Amino acid sequence: MTDQVVDVRHIMRMLPHRYPFLLVDRITAYDAEAKTLEAIKNVTINEPFFTGHFPNHPVMPGVLMLEALAQASGLLAIQLSGHTAEAGSILYFAGIDRARFKRPVVPGDQLLLKASLIKNKRDIWKFSAVAEVDGELACAAEMMCALRQTEVV
Repeated sequence: MTDQVVDVRHIMRMLPHRYPFLLVDRITAYDAEAKTLEAIKNVTINEPFFTGHFPNHPVMPGVLMLEALAQASGLLAIQLSGHTAEAGSILYFAGIDRARFKRPVVPGDQLLLKASLIKNKRDIWKFSAVAEVDGELACAAEMMCALRQTEVV
């Protein structure tokens, strides 16, 4: 895997998401040949969801771990296809299979998001994605996304 660090400013040109819903802080590796991407999400106590999701025992909601994996998968599709939000392309969730949660994610954890392309046919993309904390599996799923064009605003 080649090291290709991409910071959040560049990610915001690739994805349409913004605070508080942008859940990828940095791309740390991308391999076009293997069709894989690794990224990180730093989980801090300042996340807006912690005020309501178990305030006395803050845990990152599983659905947001899946969203972070979807965003990492979308970034892989964008890297492979060249279609960006900045150019009017958007990836919509089309399906999710085999989602499993293996450990809670808490403030101070760093999620390592790994996305691998399973297949791409026309505008439908299917990925295998895992989220790890300190080498331990936190969440895994297969997800499908549909690439669509939108108005550039």
